[in-house]
Amino acid sequence: MRILGIDPGIATIGFGVLDSDKNRHALVKCGVITTPAHVPLSARLEQIYRDMGELISLFKPEAAAIEELFFNTNITTGISVAHGRGVILLACRQAGLHIYEYTPLQVKQAVVGYGLAEKSQVMDMVRRICGLSAPPKPDDAADAVALALCHARSSTSLLYRGDQETCSTI
Repeated sequence: MRILGIDPGIATIGFGVLDSDKNRHALVKCGVITTPAHVPLSARLEQIYRDMGELISLFKPEAAAIEELFFNTNITTGISVAHGRGVILLACRQAGLHIYEYTPLQVKQAVVGYGLAEKSQVMDMVRRICGLSAPPKPDDAADAVALALCHARSSTSLLYRGDQETCSTI
């Protein structure tokens, strides 16, 4: 199964394309989509939509694993990220991908085995599981690979129901 992991954002969107077959995982490509600051939000959203379409067309994933949003203290930034996430969801949906959403806790649990793991632990496990010499860079790309790994591991769980567009490790 080819999975597109996405760490949503507005300035930087991480992506990771992972080929997964049971317990074997191969990183195909990872990186970031960036949008320039000081341009209208609508222009940034259009670029995200276009770039997501190109990624999907180029790599032809079967599923998309996207991080669910949680708001910290800066609600304004959160709203912009939510706009970007909406455009990403739309691009994936229009491409016919199955979309699965995971919380940061679920990603940490699936990748490290501990839902309160530190970011460095997640990055090291991404490196180990994918057989890489170093964790993917930048961090947004590594987070996206972790999301793809989360789906790869969760989709082999007995709790996974492939007939639904939801997947949960709960």
